[in-house]
Amino acid sequence: MKALTLFTSTTASALLAAAAFITPAIAADLTVGANIGNVPWEFQNASGETVGFEIDLINEVGKRLGKSVEFVNVPFNGLFSAVQSGRINMAVSSITITDKRLQSVTFAQPYYDSDQSLTVTAASGITGLSGMEGKVVGVDTGSTGDMWATNNGSQYKFGEIRKFEGLSPAMLDLVAGRIDGYISDIPALLYYVKDKPDLKVVERIPTGEKYSVMFNKDDPLAKEVNDVISTLKKEGFVAKLHETWFGAKAEDTTSTVMVMDMPVGK
Repeated sequence: MKALTLFTSTTASALLAAAAFITPAIAADLTVGANIGNVPWEFQNASGETVGFEIDLINEVGKRLGKSVEFVNVPFNGLFSAVQSGRINMAVSSITITDKRLQSVTFAQPYYDSDQSLTVTAASGITGLSGMEGKVVGVDTGSTGDMWATNNGSQYKFGEIRKFEGLSPAMLDLVAGRIDGYISDIPALLYYVKDKPDLKVVERIPTGEKYSVMFNKDDPLAKEVNDVISTLKKEGFVAKLHETWFGAKAEDTTSTVMVMDMPVGK
């Protein structure tokens, strides 16, 4: 999903965002930061419970490690500084592994292959990126969608790139006509629009992204979690999560099924 433009120095805003959302007194063995509201990875259901693919995955990882887990809500941009400062033990939120990120954090092996996408209102008549000339594009701040739109905006002649802190506020502006399209992770958008006929995912944007759990650089916990994920893949647990949350069988050639090495930066 998401990529920051700077990693070598932590911005004051990111530190403040992380500090504002993290409860200081957490009794659990593992404190996990997540941008709650990121469907179907981590979000609140109608009963107010925090649920999702990554919630189920990390809870099972904690169980296998014999450790209790506490999820704390952190804005996406704040996850990086929170991990690096040790305020949380790990972070999830469909976080994409990138070489740039691997310079300052560590990831376990990936468990989901993804791309970006363009979502519009059905009434707009827009059928793809070619229809976004002069239009306002929404993205999540610091995300890989943000990076893609910035790098390709001139090619598609976007009128403006407007940044949001998560899917929900972007969708409100899209429906209200304040933006014309929203570029973000395709699994989240396909899940979001499946019962909303007024919204359409009109184009997949190939980026070859892979999601994983993020840790502070060289944290030994990363290897422990990675080994558990290997076991869960072999047992079919991760593939079952895919069926539960996406309603489809994971392909055998994807990182959801295949045991993979921990990523190493170039």
